[in-house]
Amino acid sequence: MSELYNINVLDNKGETVSLSEYKGKVLLIVNTATGCGFTPQYKGLEEMYREYKDKGFEILDFPCNQFAGQAPGDDKAINEFCTLKYDTTFRRFKKIDVNGKNEDPLYTYLKSQKGGVFGRKIKWNFSKFLVDREGNVVERFAPTAKPEKIKDKVAKYL
Repeated sequence: MSELYNINVLDNKGETVSLSEYKGKVLLIVNTATGCGFTPQYKGLEEMYREYKDKGFEILDFPCNQFAGQAPGDDKAINEFCTLKYDTTFRRFKKIDVNGKNEDPLYTYLKSQKGGVFGRKIKWNFSKFLVDREGNVVERFAPTAKPEKIKDKVAKYL
């Protein structure tokens, strides 16, 4: 069993969620921000989610304010922004740190599996990790990788 499924995270209401809930699903895990130049990617993420959710696909959205303070709101404000402006329906979690001493254990694990061109560091908002149905981190995409451009790679794991 993948170590990923032993990790617990907090949802945007502060409730503990075991990632074991996602066993057997293909995941796209994304660190996001509401005030970033990449924020419009929410539209493409939602389109991909709606197309593939019935095939066992989930997007896990982790807001992060570590990059130029681009996610300044609290969890409630971030959720309202995303649902009102982009009509997002995929699951959003509590705002976290993805680098540094307060880094969430999920991101410690993800980066240990796919370092990427920037080593183990997350460079910016909207970095994406693709996880297969067995919990293996199979791809890492840069913030510039638009959802439309990675859709085929996601589909091959469904």
